[in-house]
Amino acid sequence: MTLNSTVDRVTERIIARSEGPRRAYLDRMARAAEEGPRRAHLSCGNQAHAYAAMGDDKAMLAADRAPNIGIITAYNDMLSAHQPFENYPEKIRNAARAAGGTAQVAGGVPSMCDGVTQGQTGMELSLFSRDVIALAAGVGLSHNVFDAALYLGVCDKIVPGLIMAAATFGYIPGLFVPAGPMTSGLPNDEKARVRQEFAKGNIDRAELMKAEMESYHGPGTCTFYGTANTNQMLMEFMGLHLPGASFVNPHTDLREELTKQATRRALEITALGNDYTPVSDILDEKAFVNGLVGLMATGGSTNLVLHLPAMARAAGVILDLEDFSDISSAVPLMAKVYPNGLADVNHFHAAGGLQFMISNLLEEGLMHEDVKTVAGRGLNHYTQEPMLTDTGFGYRAGPKTSHNDKILRPASDPFAPQGGLVQLAGNLGRGVIKVSAVAPERHIIEAPVRIFHEQHDCKAAFQAGELTEDTIVVVRFQGPKSNGMPELHSLTPTLAVLQDRGLKVALVTDGRMSGASGKVPAAIHVAPEAADGGPIALLRDGDIVRLDASTGTLECLTDLTGREPAQADLAGNGTGVGRELFEMFRQTVGPSTEGAAVVL
Repeated sequence: MTLNSTVDRVTERIIARSEGPRRAYLDRMARAAEEGPRRAHLSCGNQAHAYAAMGDDKAMLAADRAPNIGIITAYNDMLSAHQPFENYPEKIRNAARAAGGTAQVAGGVPSMCDGVTQGQTGMELSLFSRDVIALAAGVGLSHNVFDAALYLGVCDKIVPGLIMAAATFGYIPGLFVPAGPMTSGLPNDEKARVRQEFAKGNIDRAELMKAEMESYHGPGTCTFYGTANTNQMLMEFMGLHLPGASFVNPHTDLREELTKQATRRALEITALGNDYTPVSDILDEKAFVNGLVGLMATGGSTNLVLHLPAMARAAGVILDLEDFSDISSAVPLMAKVYPNGLADVNHFHAAGGLQFMISNLLEEGLMHEDVKTVAGRGLNHYTQEPMLTDTGFGYRAGPKTSHNDKILRPASDPFAPQGGLVQLAGNLGRGVIKVSAVAPERHIIEAPVRIFHEQHDCKAAFQAGELTEDTIVVVRFQGPKSNGMPELHSLTPTLAVLQDRGLKVALVTDGRMSGASGKVPAAIHVAPEAADGGPIALLRDGDIVRLDASTGTLECLTDLTGREPAQADLAGNGTGVGRELFEMFRQTVGPSTEGAAVVL
């Protein structure tokens, strides 16, 4: 199938835009690779320190003839998605020994849970944790004794931060090793209903707590299609997982075998063998376009509009919001997974999942097949699904048809002709909106604004009965320079209640919404942000704003001429729950349109 003309045009535009940075990046990686295996350049004293605690593996490490894997782990047992990683290092070491190599934990990285910090002060550190993760992984790999790396991470900021590190150390191979989603619990739509009933005051906290615990009930990734599961999709679409690895539940035989296979594959693709595949060769412009296609076809998280530009920049690739919008215009929405539908990721996987989608998108000419991956040359590897039989582990052809067309459809018969994200631009700046879960009649909202500088003030106004008319809620001073750009997902139940009452409601913010944002239209990531004097700081209560997702515009219809931007007292954003440590991050962070990054 001939490559879709829009996909081709966007790819060529990204290649042209990235020419200088990409060439400089590849030159750096080539120089590093020419030095050969890392350990060859260490002194005997250096190596003795590195191998001192490695027991029976010491001799093999000192001989310097077998590849050594560095493990970067995001394990903690507070975060359900990462709890299964507790015993992965030992499993990986055993698998490496069996395959003639060695493995060591190079370092750990923080992995905070946005579900725990949602609506709390700690959320103001969430986005910045991505850059901390990149830094921490870099420190671990800087010991320079590794021929390949395995990255154990799943959730919101963890995978993007690990990608930034993997690209920086792109002269060595790297595989991402997931842990899988938790088994299905309370249906996500029922969880959302209970949350709205609590917001209305119709049920007490005990009933709310019961529903939440039945939803988030065990080890593994949350089962809705938020940022964590969007990350897992991206790792397959971009060729950094083993095929079919993303959505196999924890502690199953197949999950265990996939971890062993990832270890063996990491050993096979080092510079010591005949299939050298460094990360720098995988993370090229085509890989990032494939990631954009996957984001749109699945209706993925808006957080990736922030993360993908930062991830790409680490590999010398420059993405812009127009790339997201143009790919969205060409790629149909093929999946309906909560919050875009009623199914969870386990249902999606059973219906055919990523293997069906990749196969179909390749057949329709909507993805690049000619890419390098950890599984080998060509994205066709990712149309195969893993299996365990009596004779062992293997792959078979993935499904060519959907097993449930209420969850998963081919590109020729999609849920919507275009993907889930639209770029917004106008006299209030640039931003994005996720429309895959928003009813078409709500794609255009024109209403007076109500201004808030804190999400808690908006919820208080709702509780006080002040929001009784059509309203565009503006929550500003929520950008990265203001307070680290926390997610405002805790506003979703409040705004959904207003919408269910028949009001026209929308959100406009320079902050973020969660990957679980849903049916309320939300113009997010508006830049320049209010703390940078962006036009959003000129708005006053009662101004008329028009959000039009159909034309991609965000406009204030009230004359703003002569106004001075509002100022907010941000002194309180700098202390408490660790915020003191991130003052330099707030001062130096880049704009959201470029990924809101600190270290790149």
